[in-house]
Amino acid sequence: MTDVARVALSEIAFSPTAALYEGAKHAPGSDISMFVVRQNPGGFVPLHWHPYPETFLVISGRGRWTAGDVVAELGPDEVIVVPPETLHGFRNLTDEPLHVVSVHESGTLEQTFTEDEPA
Repeated sequence: MTDVARVALSEIAFSPTAALYEGAKHAPGSDISMFVVRQNPGGFVPLHWHPYPETFLVISGRGRWTAGDVVAELGPDEVIVVPPETLHGFRNLTDEPLHVVSVHESGTLEQTFTEDEPA
C-alpha cells in the first residue's frame, strides 16, 4: 500500500489566521512547505524573506503584495512568484477575508521578518 500524507489544517495551525504544512515533518522526502492563510480584513503579513522562492495563489478576496520594489494587487485565481532573498509581504484590501495558499520550495520553513508593513 502507498503511504499518503494526510493532515487537517486544524492540526497544523501556525497562528489564528494561518496553517503551516512542512513537507519534511509530514511527508519525509517532500521538499515543499505551504501556508494556508485566511487574512482578516485590514490584516497583513509583515515584510520578510526566505532563502528560496515563494509562490502565492489567491483563492478568494483581494490583496496587495510588496515584493522588493514591485507592488501588485491580486485577486482570485492569480499567482505571484517572489524570488529567493526578496523582501515581501501582503495585506488584505477588502472587507472580506483574503484566502491565500503560498508554496515554499523547501521541506522546512525558513523566514526572517522585519517589523515593516507591506505597501
